[in-house]
Amino acid sequence: SYFFWTFGVHESGFFGAVDVDSGKSVLFPPRLHPDYAIWDGKIHPESWFKDVYEVDEVHFNDPDTINETLRNLGAKQLLLLRAENTDSGNVLEPADFKGKNEFPFDTEMLYPIMGNLRVFKSDKELEVMRYSCKVASEAHKAAMKAVKPGLYEYQLESIFRHVSYYDGGCRHLAYTCIAASGINCATLHYGHENAPNNERIMNGDLCLLDMGCECECYASDVTTTFPSSGKFSEKQKVIYNAVLQANREVIKAAKPGVRWTEMHLLAERVLLTHLKAAGILKGDVEEMLNARIGAIFMPHGLGHLVGLDVHDCGGYLGDALPRPKEPGLKSLRTTRTLQERMVITVEPGCYFIDVLLNAALADPVKNKYFDTERLKEFKGFGGVRIEDDIVIWAKGNEILNDVPRTVEEIEAFMRK
Repeated sequence: SYFFWTFGVHESGFFGAVDVDSGKSVLFPPRLHPDYAIWDGKIHPESWFKDVYEVDEVHFNDPDTINETLRNLGAKQLLLLRAENTDSGNVLEPADFKGKNEFPFDTEMLYPIMGNLRVFKSDKELEVMRYSCKVASEAHKAAMKAVKPGLYEYQLESIFRHVSYYDGGCRHLAYTCIAASGINCATLHYGHENAPNNERIMNGDLCLLDMGCECECYASDVTTTFPSSGKFSEKQKVIYNAVLQANREVIKAAKPGVRWTEMHLLAERVLLTHLKAAGILKGDVEEMLNARIGAIFMPHGLGHLVGLDVHDCGGYLGDALPRPKEPGLKSLRTTRTLQERMVITVEPGCYFIDVLLNAALADPVKNKYFDTERLKEFKGFGGVRIEDDIVIWAKGNEILNDVPRTVEEIEAFMRK
């Protein structure tokens, strides 16, 4: 993603260089064997890449090409990118090429600079991300419209894929689709190979769809939760409205200068207040917050930066605080202070996860906050997540996606 961000190149096997003093850019495409033309189509000359990618020079990457070109450019030192995504743990190793060791090189300088630049989206990037989110929204609405008891979860995933590509031209998804129903909604990353969206959707189930597409490699990441029957039960309304208010309160409060950690705690506070009002919890909300009761119902972080990577880089660069160690907070994907042009997801959730609830009920410090009889009524409930992609602006945040959100909006949309 760093290479695409720098050069806009879709093809694989390229090297690239930028003179940091002059800004002069050079691409080194692989020299393809003539047989490639049989299988992959026309082999383009250097001039084609120069015109398409708007760089200053292009040289096919023969054994000594990079070394010789760098010497001709008068390179005194090489800055090689070594980057680590603090969300995924994936490491981008520095470029390796013949003659590299003939130059002094640095592998530490570029990452904090380039990673931080990627956090703040340009007007052109935002234009692409608006489209990606628009397509994802339409695909989510198509799945919401099509759902009915008896379908399989993967059929909703299939609808999302079809609409994203057929109607929106978005060939690739941003990540593995989560198409959960019923109790599966409590599995945070449902949809992987051990839980492959293959359960039948039952009448009365909630469906939780966490799915996004890519446009020009820029991701959307949207989650909707809705009833398979088209109508929420009273218990479903209680939990859904708790999560929706947490989502809306955060979007309203998230402004330049506000630290993301505080937004996570705000979401927890709203959820705990609703769960207390519903009789599931009891006691002082601030005490529950400090006892990390919120992490029992929302064990994941509130959201993450999004861009070329769906969990985008830069979450622990800039003014980020060290990753917290407390439950829930330790899952935060950034602790930075919000600034304009950041694109970040707001995805509070409330889940009834047996392993977490059982541990809490066995803990005398946490047990006192639960009404165990009322809690039993929600056993097997599953969960709710509501996720929006927002741009941080001083004048008020911009929600990039557009899907029905309130109980009334969802029920009205599903009746049409």
